[in-house]
Amino acid sequence: MYIVSLNTDNIVIMSNIELKNAGLKVTLPRVKILNKLESAENHHMSAEDIYKELINDGEVISLATVYRVLTQFEAANIAIRHHFDSDNGQAVFELNHGGHHDHMVSLKTGKVVEFYDDIIENRQKEIAKEHNFKITEHSLILYGEFSEED
Repeated sequence: MYIVSLNTDNIVIMSNIELKNAGLKVTLPRVKILNKLESAENHHMSAEDIYKELINDGEVISLATVYRVLTQFEAANIAIRHHFDSDNGQAVFELNHGGHHDHMVSLKTGKVVEFYDDIIENRQKEIAKEHNFKITEHSLILYGEFSEED
């Protein structure tokens, strides 16, 4: 778990056990990218989305740095990379909060909605049991269109 706070000079200070365990130093680019992921409206952002927002905020950071930091976050299990089959085909990242959830992805807009349903989770376990199958990991992604989309 990470903690982000402001000191008296309004400089972000981040304490992150996972970053330190992964051998990553707390740097301003890492903090800025972490903040973008944390404040993402839909919780899923591509490296390009993060880069554009940082540039719009007046930050001087390269797209290569954004990709490198996201890869480091993924290796440290701080972020999760998803490859949803939407029009743009870009990988998107979300913070790893430790809880399982599934996704609905709009094929038209790329909008992603997270959800969790006990009935679906239990049914998957029942099906696995019927087939003498032990689930070690799973991902459910529903593709379609949301009714409010044009």
